Amino acid sequence: MKNLFSLFVLTLSLVSCGSDNETSVEAIIATGDLKQIQEKKVALETQQATLATQLQLLNDKINTLDTNKKWSQITTFKVTPQHFDHYLELQGNVSTKQNIVITPEYNGILTHIYVKEGQHVKKGQTLGKIDDGGLSQQLAQLKIQANLAKTTFERQERLWQQKIGSEIQFLQAKSNYESQQKAVESLNSQIGKTIIKAPFNGTIDDIITDPGTVVAAGASQLFRIVNLNNMYIETDVPETYINAVTKGKNVIVEFPILGKTYNTSIRQAGSFINPSNRTFKIEVAIPNKDKTIKPNLTAKIKINDYTNEKAILIPQSVISENAKGQQYVYSVEDIKDNIGITKRIIIETGKSQGDSIEVTEGISPNMQIIEEGARSVKADQEVEIVTQN
Repeated sequence: MKNLFSLFVLTLSLVSCGSDNETSVEAIIATGDLKQIQEKKVALETQQATLATQLQLLNDKINTLDTNKKWSQITTFKVTPQHFDHYLELQGNVSTKQNIVITPEYNGILTHIYVKEGQHVKKGQTLGKIDDGGLSQQLAQLKIQANLAKTTFERQERLWQQKIGSEIQFLQAKSNYESQQKAVESLNSQIGKTIIKAPFNGTIDDIITDPGTVVAAGASQLFRIVNLNNMYIETDVPETYINAVTKGKNVIVEFPILGKTYNTSIRQAGSFINPSNRTFKIEVAIPNKDKTIKPNLTAKIKINDYTNEKAILIPQSVISENAKGQQYVYSVEDIKDNIGITKRIIIETGKSQGDSIEVTEGISPNMQIIEEGARSVKADQEVEIVTQN
């Protein structure tokens, strides 16, 4: 800028002063003669170009002779293609399909509880007993009647095989026997509902009701049983990622409160878009061998939705933006003895991860991009490279 200003002043001085026999600009303009004005303009432009060339020669010589000249100091890094994984970051909650509250199937008094909180139980194991209200006595009587009906039927059957007696007697005995059998089965089923059993392998997380309490079928909460083996994380994913977030995609799961990280994958991706928030659900399987992961625990999940084996990555801090909204960086070219010339490069960017961002257009491998000092330089400026990576 200083050299241009000197050139401007010198040009004005020469034009305004000139020699005594040279017609002034004002005088030529006053003539109104277009041809003379154009000729004067060409002469001045030629004179200006000559002065600019001479000034450049002087500046080059000064730069060569001036050992105390100061350049702007910058650092650079060489652009190298590298593997790039982008992750969609979401938050989810731990769930298990085997986490239920057991309710009774029979109305009555809870007479016995056979387990303790924290106890591991197996599928079908008896957890408690409800008073059957006399059903056991009724069953005993029904069994006596059923045994009698069985004896009568068997005797009538033998007679019928010997062609003794009528067919109607045989059929009546058979019908009575089958009816008594069904009555016994029905009462057995009713009594079976008074016995509370574990629906699956798991741990008794909570005993909700005490013995002696009157419980109602389908309403009273008795036990909470949880299986911590089949755990998963459920979360909502914006519909814009429906093609990128699919079953089998790699996922990094972080539990900040536990200080643990797991590598897993998506085991299920929903096929339904929720119209209220335009998302779909996914399930991410999570191992839980040490049983430290509990239902409803908050987790951070990172889903690998994009990969580029030869990505051009740069720090976001080196990117600037012009008045047109275009992003640009500065490179250094014509490097000699750590002195180079800056060049402004318009770029297009893609996905970012942390402080790095992928450049999709504008930068080629092996370019030297300015890092420290990128905000303080201008295009076509001489700079000194302090550190080059």
